Amino acid sequence: MALTDCHQESMCCKIAVAFHIQPYKGRDDHTVHENIKYIIDKYGAHAAFYKYKTSTGRSLPLFYIYDSYLTPPESWANLFTQSGSHSLRHTPYDAVFIALLVEEGHKHDILSAGYDGMYTYFASNGFSFGSSHQNWKAIKAFCDSNNLMFIPSVGPGYIDTSIRPWNNHNTRNRVNGKYYETALQAALMVRPEIVSITSFNEWHEGTQIEKAVPKKTLTRLYLDYLPHQPNMYLELTRRWAEHFSKEKEQWLM
Repeated sequence: MALTDCHQESMCCKIAVAFHIQPYKGRDDHTVHENIKYIIDKYGAHAAFYKYKTSTGRSLPLFYIYDSYLTPPESWANLFTQSGSHSLRHTPYDAVFIALLVEEGHKHDILSAGYDGMYTYFASNGFSFGSSHQNWKAIKAFCDSNNLMFIPSVGPGYIDTSIRPWNNHNTRNRVNGKYYETALQAALMVRPEIVSITSFNEWHEGTQIEKAVPKKTLTRLYLDYLPHQPNMYLELTRRWAEHFSKEKEQWLM
């Protein structure tokens, strides 16, 4: 889920879909080439297929490539650079391709691979170099100097101990919405084009923002937002999306 001017409108009347390509066995530049071709051929003409308007005025699909660092940058360059052996650039399958930034060194790999930008995904501040709010200013400066898009990822909190019992040190308390708002404020401070949200409904990692009511099963206690309303985080998201839209208008003046 992401906040843009377009997505702010979407929250009121419609939803646009961008694809997040996860790792799978055998994923490489060739298989992703086929993935992109299939997605655009099948869904590209759909009204709900998200298109990003670039600085040159082109409207292109936007793809997030999760765990992009698992594939060498030389392989991605075959796909994402103009001189690549099976480049998508200036073809009907050209798009805005966003890589995952985890470690600091990944930013140079992302640049040489021919990606258009980077996102940070993780909702736990401090978990990785990319997900640490304190590093976003430097990452944005690197992106700006190399004509890359920086998409900081924010979340309402983090707790995944129901599936990763050893990971308690990365738990981040929601603090009644303050953690989410602090992350959103940190993101807006670097004046990004897009802010991505992790996540709408990943309950097993405690990052959901969808409506929540108390629920308990034999094996799991689902987090709710009491004493607040079930739609607390959707309302916070709406408020910050509106704020983001107004801020972007000021940045452009």
